[in-house]
Amino acid sequence: MERVAIESLESSHPAGGDVDRRGLTDALDADDLAVNYYALDPGDAFSGGMHAHYDQEEVFYVMEGTATFETMSDPTAESETVEVGPQEAIRFAAGEFQQGRNESDERVTALALGAPTPSTDVRVPTACAECGDSETLAVGFGDDGEMRLACPECGTELSV
Repeated sequence: MERVAIESLESSHPAGGDVDRRGLTDALDADDLAVNYYALDPGDAFSGGMHAHYDQEEVFYVMEGTATFETMSDPTAESETVEVGPQEAIRFAAGEFQQGRNESDERVTALALGAPTPSTDVRVPTACAECGDSETLAVGFGDDGEMRLACPECGTELSV
């Protein structure tokens, strides 16, 4: 058994910024489940933009406030918007594009759960301008911590 108080964890966000994101995965010694706590002020987002985990399904459980999620079934589909209120959850299958944010005037607190962990195949719905063979670009981080995008077909890399 592992137990942790969320307020004892340091806040950090891979994309930077002021979003209060606290990773519980390591603190709970979880092997097959990623767990993150979020506290979003109005205008804040869970991530840097529309993305899909090709190797992980995600569930967001909203504890307080109302989160707005935009979702797309594939990289060329029209997006849909869904509001998720307090004590509600939403699931995104592996490969389903989504982005969540706080569009309300109230704070949103939520848990993000992903399985399996870690997710290593994250994509954005952007076609490769070099080869045109891929409708998505893979997200990665360089040794310098800078986010990079790469075409999974031809390997072309872009710094973001």
